[in-house]
Amino acid sequence: MFLDNARLNWILPITTLRRSKAASRRNQKQQLETIMNNFPNEITMLPALALALLAGVTEMKAQQENPDQHEGYLSPSSAVATGKAPGMKVRLLAENRGVKSYAIVLAKGDEVMSGLTDFAKQNKVTSASFTAIGAFSRATVAWFDDSRKEFKLVPIEQQVELVSMIGNIALSGDQPVVHAHVSVASSDGAVRGGHLINAFVFPTLELFMTVYPTPLHKQLDEATGLKLIDPSVN
Repeated sequence: MFLDNARLNWILPITTLRRSKAASRRNQKQQLETIMNNFPNEITMLPALALALLAGVTEMKAQQENPDQHEGYLSPSSAVATGKAPGMKVRLLAENRGVKSYAIVLAKGDEVMSGLTDFAKQNKVTSASFTAIGAFSRATVAWFDDSRKEFKLVPIEQQVELVSMIGNIALSGDQPVVHAHVSVASSDGAVRGGHLINAFVFPTLELFMTVYPTPLHKQLDEATGLKLIDPSVN
């Protein structure tokens, strides 16, 4: 049987439309299969992407809070953040001829350098020495790199026992500056230490400080770029 031209003109568009719809369905099916095949990989990558995003935000926030910190180093002139030791408690133990002895206890979550800086400013400390024991949830110590004239940071991202903490306070200009060194021990007894940058208390820090009536002043050491105590300066 032969079809006349009129019928052919009517049938051909329908056939073409059906073929087009079939091809479209095949493409949609292939796209869906591709998505489903890649779906586990996408899910697997989500935690890594989230961690990378969090790390980037944390790094950006740290740089905003402390612009002197970069590439694992910190400028000696970097300021200490204040107001981060709300649980700190202080008691005057004795006073004799202008020399004062204090017991200073910091609570869980308090940042040590912030708390001691607050204490020194509030009590107008011009020279002091101190020792302490306790423990930290985490801390950052440092080693002075003379080639860069900066402190190389050593993060300690674990709970540690404070084996030893010694330090002093002296004036830089008219502002008290806290300087401390620590040794800390991890769960296997390994000890690390250095110049204290920050430390977060857990569960306690018990510190005894002696404050002296005679001021001590820091002066810039040209060779290192550090401000060091010069007892000859009045």
